[in-house]
Amino acid sequence: MRLTRVHVETALVPGTEIDLPGPAAAHLSRVLRLQEGDGFVLFNGDGRDYPARVASLGKRLLRAQVGQPVAAAQESPLRIVLLQAIARGEKMDLILQKATELGVTEVRPVSSQRSEVKLDAERAAKRVAHWRNVVIAACEQSGRARIPEVLDPVTLAGGVQCLSDGGVRLILDPNGSLSFARLELPGDRLVTLAVGPEGGWSPLDRQQLLAAGFLGVRMGPRILRTETAALAAIAALQSRFGDFQ
Repeated sequence: MRLTRVHVETALVPGTEIDLPGPAAAHLSRVLRLQEGDGFVLFNGDGRDYPARVASLGKRLLRAQVGQPVAAAQESPLRIVLLQAIARGEKMDLILQKATELGVTEVRPVSSQRSEVKLDAERAAKRVAHWRNVVIAACEQSGRARIPEVLDPVTLAGGVQCLSDGGVRLILDPNGSLSFARLELPGDRLVTLAVGPEGGWSPLDRQQLLAAGFLGVRMGPRILRTETAALAAIAALQSRFGDFQ
């Protein structure tokens, strides 16, 4: 039977007991009806799962006993960085959730010339906190013990400027010269994937990306929505080079 996985933002030391935060405690005790002695799994993003058991229950408290860590093997051999133009509402949540399930390593939200979502500093901070919670929940569900990083939103120019050296940079383009079948990866297996907003990349956006070394890769003859394009491309990369083989 697959055990429930719970994320905590604290060091996990085998043999010790910790009090779980309110929402996690409520979910385990009131929703899942766990009792003293029942097992579940804790993780904090360090790449390991920690088997745990309910040590004691209170009205609003669940104390867990931490077991010996187990190395998790759910991470892809690819390092996929998603440079994603910010999409509206639930579309962005869907992209983040499914990209996490598919094995993305890092998400860099960017605003582009045709972006419909404009975030001031206060709204951006709230959205990033929400997005990070979406990613954590996807890790709990999918079995990942490393949490993809979600960076603060920046302009497209800022996002491109801060990219790491190395790897291959791809922009989805129906007229691109490459296909996933012909694509080759360098030894570092780093892929940066740029996916545009609902209205697509503008000519200026495309110029910036091409000047930064992005290569056009085509997904087929159809125009895909932004939430479809990102997920289809990550799945194609995993099938060709990653752990879908």
